[in-house]
Amino acid sequence: MSDASYTAPAPSAAAKAPGDARSGSLLGGVVTMLGSGLSNQVGAAVGAHAFGAIGPAGVVAVRQVVAAAVLLPVARPSIRRMTWAQSWPTLLLAAVFACMNLALYTAIDRIGLGLAVTLEFLGPLGVALVASRTRVHLLAALSAAVGVYVLVLPGPSSDYLGIGLALLAAACWAAYILLNRIVGARLPGLQAPAVATSISALLYLPVLFALSEQGRLNALPLVYAITAGVLSSVVPYAADLTVLRHIPARFFGTFMSMHPVWAALAGLVLLGQVLAAHEWIGIVLVALSNAVAVITAKGGKRREAVPPTTYSA
Repeated sequence: MSDASYTAPAPSAAAKAPGDARSGSLLGGVVTMLGSGLSNQVGAAVGAHAFGAIGPAGVVAVRQVVAAAVLLPVARPSIRRMTWAQSWPTLLLAAVFACMNLALYTAIDRIGLGLAVTLEFLGPLGVALVASRTRVHLLAALSAAVGVYVLVLPGPSSDYLGIGLALLAAACWAAYILLNRIVGARLPGLQAPAVATSISALLYLPVLFALSEQGRLNALPLVYAITAGVLSSVVPYAADLTVLRHIPARFFGTFMSMHPVWAALAGLVLLGQVLAAHEWIGIVLVALSNAVAVITAKGGKRREAVPPTTYSA
């Protein structure tokens, strides 16, 4: 309908001013992002309850199946029509998904949720900082480095394997961002993540079969793992997809900086993982460094460096 043929209705007393509408949209976006972030980390904490029965690999296997079951019907990828230029980055993305989640969940099992998620967060932060050479971003990088040192306080009792696995998850998250830029330009919508998640789920099927044969995939651990998949994949996927239509990418990225804090709180409340004062200081320093990197990023490029939380933890 063209403007010439449209007669605007008379404004009513209940009609909202544009400013009120924008404020309402922003408030709704904040509430949605808060729910998404908490859901993601609560899901990881709930999944940790199944580690004793089925291990991190079992939880990851169930989560990948749940994510694939959600993404495939939504994206409906045309797998047979994919070219090699579309296939190879998608296959690499599948490997990244398989490695990232296993590394993160194993790190959570060894060093705790707050520390593992904070170290994993260095992945997107590193991508954002490497792309910039400003003085502010250099200071943000130094702040993050100090934060990591204060958080870990390396010593004889440090779990270096757990720390290394969390850093591997961070490298995988950075690789996901870079690969997502490639597949995003070659495949429409969520086709590449849907295919990659499905391939990752297939890779984990032997884990599920082995657990089933051993009688370890019983009701309660399975419920925990499925809940982790729903809270850490399905809910953030739906929430982030909705919120990014109404919220600037920079604002979204700034809010994502709170994920290490949400992880620490979820670990405290749901897993009884009490953090020392230096660990809280380190988490806050890393979170603030990412917030500064997002806020001071030039133009809209930061949007590419902010992956949906669906694929993080």
